[in-house]
Amino acid sequence: MNTTSIFLSLVLIASAQDWPGHRGIDRDGIYKGQSKPSPSWRVLWKVPVGNGYAGVSIAAGKAFTIEQRNKQEVAAAYDLATGKVLWVNSWDADFNSFLGGDGPRSTPTFDAGVVYCQGAQGELRALDANSGRVIWRHNILQENGGKAAPYGVSISPLIAGNLLITHAGGTANKSIVAYDKTTGKLVWGALNDDPAYASPMIVTIGGARQILTVTASRVVALKPENGALLWDFPWATSYDVNAAQPVLIGNDRLLISSGYGHGAALIEVRNGKATAVWENRLLKNKFSSSVFFNGFIYGLDENILSCIDAATGQRKWKGGRYGYGQVALIASHGQLLVTEESGEVALVKADPTQFQELGKAAILRDKTWNQPALAEGRLVVRNQKEMACVSLLD
Repeated sequence: MNTTSIFLSLVLIASAQDWPGHRGIDRDGIYKGQSKPSPSWRVLWKVPVGNGYAGVSIAAGKAFTIEQRNKQEVAAAYDLATGKVLWVNSWDADFNSFLGGDGPRSTPTFDAGVVYCQGAQGELRALDANSGRVIWRHNILQENGGKAAPYGVSISPLIAGNLLITHAGGTANKSIVAYDKTTGKLVWGALNDDPAYASPMIVTIGGARQILTVTASRVVALKPENGALLWDFPWATSYDVNAAQPVLIGNDRLLISSGYGHGAALIEVRNGKATAVWENRLLKNKFSSSVFFNGFIYGLDENILSCIDAATGQRKWKGGRYGYGQVALIASHGQLLVTEESGEVALVKADPTQFQELGKAAILRDKTWNQPALAEGRLVVRNQKEMACVSLLD
């Protein structure tokens, strides 16, 4: 049996659970559906897509993404079963970056029949998920006195109750802003930090629900209802490239990691104060994010997969040169799904005792930096040229 056959025999089927935005339901990269081994897989469809590094969100039988097509950014909905384009909504925008690549980079967020899309130059739209009709729109940079990070607006919008949270990078307490998700009315603004590339997320730390995010210079936690600062932790990286999502470790700890020689830290939050439990350079998430499983952190140290003991920061192993890809966790079976920069997908056992690649399959071609999505028994992956949907069902 070749490695592809091994990979196909161990891929898991998903429950009918959505992947409604950046890195899944909780933005932790963990697929939480019930699953069982599948003896085969089938590529259901493969379609060309426009430029950009946006990921895919899956909900209500549709796959949503944002693409660059000629001189326009395009939010598009695809039928998850067939790959057929169901609708597109476009606006004039053309983001170019010699080093980082062209096109939009924010993953759409689905909530209650609405898909929220954000372009690389600040266009933010709430669209009807069935038709693509504009419900409301803003340009978050123009309206908040903001500026984009050098590689473009990369934040995926967050739904927190009745609010939509994003980074505008504005001054006068409009670095992070909250809009009413139904009407688009500005509800609050907070901080004066320059923006980075990580997306806000809702977490519970020390029993308190809070918005956790990373700016160009620090990790911050805000009250969802009014944006008040709860705590912060300094985290400055060369070129302001803080791109990885924080990873929650237990009830009062979290991992933060960045590339460009910076490294990682385990932060503990007690009584409104954040302190480092450990800090080292053994895990440098450049623009991918790590996952946490059974006491250990798995992520790309630049371009090599690594396992770190969350309690001590000790490296357990380092192996598998996957390039600058992405990592997700199928928790029910203890397996890592690694999308490689080359477009291949590898399955790796989440085992701290040794690096063990279970198999590999070529799905896409060319540079693949985009986040994968797992939902409804399917894996959806895309890059700057194509998008593929693979069945994980028998």
